[in-house]
Amino acid sequence: MPPSPDPSPPAEGLRPEHPPATRLRALADAVGAAHTIVVPDDYAGTAVPADVVTGIDLRAQAVQPGDLFAALPGAHTHGAQFAATALERGAVAVLTDAAGRDLIAATVTAPTPVLVHDDPRSVLGEVSAAVYGHPSRRMQIIGITGTSGKTTTAYLVEAGLSAAGRSTGLVGTVETRIAGRCVPSALTTPEAPQLHALFAAMLERGIDTVVMEVSSHALALGRVGGVRFEVGAFTNLSQDHLDFHKDLDDYFAAKALLFDAGSPHRAARAVVCVDDVWGVRMAEIARAGANGPAATVATSATAPAADWTATHATAAADGSQEFTLTGPDGTAHRVRVRLPGHYNIANAALATAVCAAAGIDPDAAADGIASVSVPGRVELVDRGQDFLAVVDYAHKPAALEAVVATLRGRSTGRLAVVVGAGGDRDRGKRALMGAAAARGAELVVITDDNPRTEDPATIRAALLDGTRSVPAADRGEVLEIGDRAAAIEAAVRWARPGDVVLVAGKGHERGQEINGVKHPFDDREVLADVLECTRAARSAHPADDPGRNGTGGTRDGGTA
Repeated sequence: MPPSPDPSPPAEGLRPEHPPATRLRALADAVGAAHTIVVPDDYAGTAVPADVVTGIDLRAQAVQPGDLFAALPGAHTHGAQFAATALERGAVAVLTDAAGRDLIAATVTAPTPVLVHDDPRSVLGEVSAAVYGHPSRRMQIIGITGTSGKTTTAYLVEAGLSAAGRSTGLVGTVETRIAGRCVPSALTTPEAPQLHALFAAMLERGIDTVVMEVSSHALALGRVGGVRFEVGAFTNLSQDHLDFHKDLDDYFAAKALLFDAGSPHRAARAVVCVDDVWGVRMAEIARAGANGPAATVATSATAPAADWTATHATAAADGSQEFTLTGPDGTAHRVRVRLPGHYNIANAALATAVCAAAGIDPDAAADGIASVSVPGRVELVDRGQDFLAVVDYAHKPAALEAVVATLRGRSTGRLAVVVGAGGDRDRGKRALMGAAAARGAELVVITDDNPRTEDPATIRAALLDGTRSVPAADRGEVLEIGDRAAAIEAAVRWARPGDVVLVAGKGHERGQEINGVKHPFDDREVLADVLECTRAARSAHPADDPGRNGTGGTRDGGTA
């Protein structure tokens, strides 16, 4: 199990201990905002409005004394409606639009500086960067985007950089790390005020290089506004987030903002995996948009010629892999990665090339990459059982197919997959995930993931429809068990020696969100507990064990 996080404030709450004092007039001039003072009609005092700010936040309840409060217009509520709370907590000025200024004028009790911009969200990143002294300009920022592999690649890059002597920070889905110490993380990419405050805190602690996952939401919504990316990397693209993006092309276009010449988020240098057609397209965009030529990485026999090419891969019994990575100068580097699956060869090759783009010797980077395990990514759970038990974050069709294929290659036994899908998210991928599990497993247990505000039964029904799309002769047994712990137990009890049990979808997550409440739930802990209990029960009553008496399900039929 991974170590408990450092008991520090969440990453979204980290700030520098000694922030600069930034003049409001300079902020207004930098982004083309109007610097105004809102004075109540009946005000007769002599208070002098603040001239500088030392922080920024768009959450009124998180405002600290000296802050600029970003009151943004929303789909249903204007942030200016919370300005009074922010001012009570110590905010000294507000960034908003004209409508927000009018709302603030009706509530303030003392002269209040207001920066007015037609589209305050569009300049939030630049303002946040300026408030904290543009910390990303004083570190090397490496952004990694794509559908799958962002987290794994980020961990591999961080390890490669650290092995070469860099002082590193990491911002990602699982956690935020500062020089190896972790703090909890709520978003793949925090909002701009929190992100620049985090960068400033990292810089203050001696960090010189930051590796961060960059989601399509972060790019499309401007969360990375004001960030200077030295290196941008692309992993791959497959269906995900189509609840937010209208189609795959729109999703791709958001990712491309890290590479496009006309984008304010464009990285100075690009490294692109061209194993899929989306990568080939991204490389073309990056070549046109980067300051220098984009580096390409290929690990597939069908990929086009690339600057970095992975060949001669071998796999060990423990799942680790080695391969030869040939660089642009023709030098061959032997790279080892502890994680199984061809997609992790792609992740490791990309990570090595990214380290090279950041100025690191590839062999030094490879030494670090060889040591990495990633929480919730093909993570083995071993309690002495005689079959393989794995937890993986695969929560999209392509990722599920990939991990199923990987585990099939590691065992001659049967495979059980426990899987669900998240509520209030891309509904189109649910049936695809059900089908992917049914095609690859002798037992599929459809269960709840994070239903959020949706009816869990409706989500499960969509996955079950997907399993039924696979011909009966080609699928195994399908069960529906809404309770996730019970679903995991059913899969474990089904397993025989040499089989594989995969619990997919939540990976590193430590909670299950139901109707707005996050309940403690860690697949790794639950699976470990079930393995312990089941092993004890099997030892005590072997004749009653369905996983040992041949009744555990086959591929010649299915129920749902």
